[in-house]
Amino acid sequence: MELFCIFQAMRHIEIDLVRQLPLCRDMTDANFDSLMIAALLQKFPPHAVLIREGELPDFLHIIVDGSVELFAEWDGREVTLDILRPVSTFILAAVIRDEVYLKSARTLVPSQILMIPAETVRDIFSRDGAFARAIVNELAVRYRSVVRSLKDHKLRTSAERLANWILEIDRQQGGSGRVVLPHDKRTLASRLGMTPENLSRNLATLSEHGVIGGGKEIVVTDREALKRWAKPDPLIDG
Repeated sequence: MELFCIFQAMRHIEIDLVRQLPLCRDMTDANFDSLMIAALLQKFPPHAVLIREGELPDFLHIIVDGSVELFAEWDGREVTLDILRPVSTFILAAVIRDEVYLKSARTLVPSQILMIPAETVRDIFSRDGAFARAIVNELAVRYRSVVRSLKDHKLRTSAERLANWILEIDRQQGGSGRVVLPHDKRTLASRLGMTPENLSRNLATLSEHGVIGGGKEIVVTDREALKRWAKPDPLIDG
């Protein structure tokens, strides 16, 4: 009864968002309902740690609202691996294999997270062909994303990574040339594999190639000049 009440508390728009995920789009109605009845919808404040690397997964997480930072720690150091926004899942591979997380996750802003028990996900994976195919496809997409990120970090300087990030975020935000930073500069620097000091120096370097950076906004004054210098590549940037 408690789970049913939580399920009822979800708005139709939230259920529809989850239903339209590639992961859930083609599965049977009965199995989708089983996922939703078992699910918990919870609100989290900023900087709430949702999972920790080294722990076994209890849930598959789906971001309904807000944003989540995936990060890792070692020997007193910490690095941002990815920033996720609605509507997306994490961390699917650990859930399917029932193995420990290789990264941690925390909210960056107030967030709403749908949590589906990992055991339920594995159970429906074993008996819903469309759901299983969607999981394989999503894992393949994530793998290719990791390869692109690895190439970005191995083949480019930190300034080139920043330049290509600016071009991509500008495209996502409508191509106006005014890029609003989606998170603080510390997180951005960590995501791009540099220190905050290097980020500031790289922004100064890019001022010679059509970029003005300051505060929470970066202005692209000459997109073509920036593209000539950054050399975006579909085999890295998609």
